[in-house]
Amino acid sequence: MTQQSNKVVQKYKEQYRPQFHFTPEEKWMNDPNGMVFFNGEYHLFYQHHPFGTTWGPMHWGHAVSKDLIHWEHLPIALFPDEHGTIFSGSAIVDWNNTSGFFDDQPGLVAIYTSADNYPDSDRPRQRQSLAYSKDNGRTWVKYEGNPVLSDVNITDYRDPKVFWHHDTNKWVMVLATEQSVTIYTSPNLVDWEYASEFGNKAGSHDGVWECPDLFQLPIDNDESNQKWAMLVSIGDNPEFKEGSRTQYFIGQFDGTTFVNDNNDDTIFWLDYGRDNYAGVTWSDSPDERRIYIGWMSNWRYANQVPTNEWRSAMTLPRELTMTSTEEGVRLVQKPVSEMNKIRKETNIHKEIIIDSNNSVCFDLNNKLMEIEIEFEQINSSKFDLLIQHSETEKTIISYDVRNSSVLVDRTNSGENSFSTSFPAVQEAPLKMKNNKVKLQLFIDTSSIELFANDGEIAITSLIFPSEIGKGLTLVSNGGSTNVSTLKVTELESIWK
Repeated sequence: MTQQSNKVVQKYKEQYRPQFHFTPEEKWMNDPNGMVFFNGEYHLFYQHHPFGTTWGPMHWGHAVSKDLIHWEHLPIALFPDEHGTIFSGSAIVDWNNTSGFFDDQPGLVAIYTSADNYPDSDRPRQRQSLAYSKDNGRTWVKYEGNPVLSDVNITDYRDPKVFWHHDTNKWVMVLATEQSVTIYTSPNLVDWEYASEFGNKAGSHDGVWECPDLFQLPIDNDESNQKWAMLVSIGDNPEFKEGSRTQYFIGQFDGTTFVNDNNDDTIFWLDYGRDNYAGVTWSDSPDERRIYIGWMSNWRYANQVPTNEWRSAMTLPRELTMTSTEEGVRLVQKPVSEMNKIRKETNIHKEIIIDSNNSVCFDLNNKLMEIEIEFEQINSSKFDLLIQHSETEKTIISYDVRNSSVLVDRTNSGENSFSTSFPAVQEAPLKMKNNKVKLQLFIDTSSIELFANDGEIAITSLIFPSEIGKGLTLVSNGGSTNVSTLKVTELESIWK
């Protein structure tokens, strides 16, 4: 935001306010919605309660960006109406006017869940509706025939993600339906036909299924060898410690049916941290990149995090790719290359030998940082990066050699009294490559995002320290570790 009022600039200096992650100007935000690229702009809509800092009657907030990093806030796009509040959904470019909403120019169509109750009942009702825009998303007209899709037998019936399937020449909708994803097809976005259902017995069912996405990617950049990925978020269940999180499936899709390549009991987590939920990808991204963003929170404590003027942030935008491994095909995620726009001075250290008797410390004079480190196990059993936020607050990033896992310990990272579920050690499996591990960390005022071995593993974690960027300590346990490269890069705020 290069042209902001003094009032807005002041807002973006509050305690814990992220400086290079998207946040609402004020009040409550959750799931990203309606992400679409059109006429040079990335649109980001989001679940928004404009009258409070906790979840409430949902609207679609709206922002646009030309580079995925710097955002311009726009007025609320969709307001509650006679069909209910505006739950999650998607947006597409109707290039060929299949809907009949447009004339000689393509336009944007939003597909969202209208949420209310059945008449004379407390039973929730969720139905799918449409709105369209002829002016680059600045104003929206709701379709007079709303809702366009409903099912009286399913209560949790929401979060439509729609895309054009070229081989069958139809629109495809993937919809969260309690403990499965139901697939519908349409020639015109208005008339929908049931196609198939996936997932009743596949993956994790620790909570209600939400926010599905379905897309195709080449494996190892080979356009002749492609698979489909389905994302499914899982709502909070108090019986499980992690809270809400997101899984994915790899398989095949023919325009009607998704077939899982793996056994039903196989679970792939998109992110092993506590704070990446309800994420989906942009439609019509340029360069055919598959760009993802998630809500950086967890339903276990989202309404209680210690911010006042606003609540919640989005993750960094990430490019998703597909790679083959010894265990099979997996998704890989890396921060988008546009992050270069906010990188500043880099300090580089090479060939540091750390033994169990001598830790190595570095001053960190920057509040906003990217840390890249590559290390090689010599004879150690565990290697720690201690990020010192203040005299008493620290986050510990560890690699456990014996268990082949990477951990993010936020139990002493700062304020955590708002929820007994917040203090946590977050762990992900990670094998060494040629006896080496590579970590990339992005540290903002109230979050750490970790990408391991070039995006093979991600751990996204909120933190609420009183200060940030005080120091970095490298510790080798049970033997020596060779740090071949350590890079510390200062990042600049996007809210100038």
